[in-house]
Amino acid sequence: MTGATEKWREVGDRVYVRRHHDMDLNVGLVVGDGACLVVDTRATFEQGRELTDAVRTVTPHPWAVVNTHMHFDHSFGNAAFRPASIWGHRRCVEALTDDGEAMRLRRVERYREAGDAEKVAQLTATRIDPPDLPVDDTATLDVGGRPVGLRHLGRGHTDNDLVVLVPDADLLLAGDLVEEGAPPQFGDGFPLDWPATMDAVLALISGAVVPGHGAVVDRAFVEGQLGELARLAEVARDGYATGRPAVEVARDVPYFGEFALQAVERAYLQLSAEPA
Repeated sequence: MTGATEKWREVGDRVYVRRHHDMDLNVGLVVGDGACLVVDTRATFEQGRELTDAVRTVTPHPWAVVNTHMHFDHSFGNAAFRPASIWGHRRCVEALTDDGEAMRLRRVERYREAGDAEKVAQLTATRIDPPDLPVDDTATLDVGGRPVGLRHLGRGHTDNDLVVLVPDADLLLAGDLVEEGAPPQFGDGFPLDWPATMDAVLALISGAVVPGHGAVVDRAFVEGQLGELARLAEVARDGYATGRPAVEVARDVPYFGEFALQAVERAYLQLSAEPA
């Protein structure tokens, strides 16, 4: 990691990104006149509280929060920001309400197997706090006089991804629809839908793009990821139609190892659910 990791970096007019060592996660901060918006809250209450302190090094203004999607590393710090309002896609609210505890237990078990007792303790003590302001397709927030758009553009990394558009800064915070430094994550993904969703992302890009993880990127990077996703969808559809096993088809997609196999398996799951 660079020395800038876990320090705020201004990537647009009064729009900041804080890139964390833990999971290479990005958190965003949009500052307006007398208000601010925090984009994602990290993985535990303790990490969320650390983030609240970090926000206060930039602005004293009251905050609202948006979760770009349901995953724990983007939403389990929510309680640290209450009583603020928290925005999220309607299915993000449902997933955290209905399945948040199961998500927590799966992650706790992984940390336990890795021998990370500190993370086990932090995550066990965290209260899951779903967003209270659900979004279906679109919402526009007034962040201290600055319009900030929330857009659900389709299924991709999950079925509840939101992107955050800051038009007056020519900036898009894309959540995990865009990944830098590692392949996209397909565990809850929809590989066959993701290319069309990325087309819609591209239509909104006028400047920098903040991915959910990794370095800030540009339109050319997103176009490259779209090409990979389109190739994955094409290869998976052909493999499924010809009866090839997923493990074999995984060798032909633009990813590697477990990422490739998971991507093909998720595509096959989608294909198996399509009407004959």
